Amino acid sequence: MTLPDLYLDEDTQSDALIAALRSRSINLLTTSEAGLAGRADEEQLRFAASGKRVIITSNIADFARLHTQWLHAGREHHGIILLHQQKWGPGELARRIIRLLADPPGKNMRNRIEFLSHVQA
Repeated sequence: MTLPDLYLDEDTQSDALIAALRSRSINLLTTSEAGLAGRADEEQLRFAASGKRVIITSNIADFARLHTQWLHAGREHHGIILLHQQKWGPGELARRIIRLLADPPGKNMRNRIEFLSHVQA
């Protein structure tokens, strides 16, 4: 099963979540690894889109706004997954992320925004 590559925004970066995803052979990059820590949300989304990565963030309001702005401007991204911080442990988060990305229509996240809370474990 081939899943989209991921980009973890700095508000979702935890060593435990990174380890949980990578232990499941998920290709992911973090803002720290990309050298983009502290950069604006627009720049984070632009970077994720340029690398064809789905961005995962807890910054719900700002990324929901960016998603709408991008669509209205005719710009494309490769998906945004929104999650509430500390709602689940890293293993549960990883399972829900993988389920979202593995099940149709999650396999094609282009220009989509999804709340992880809508995904069953």
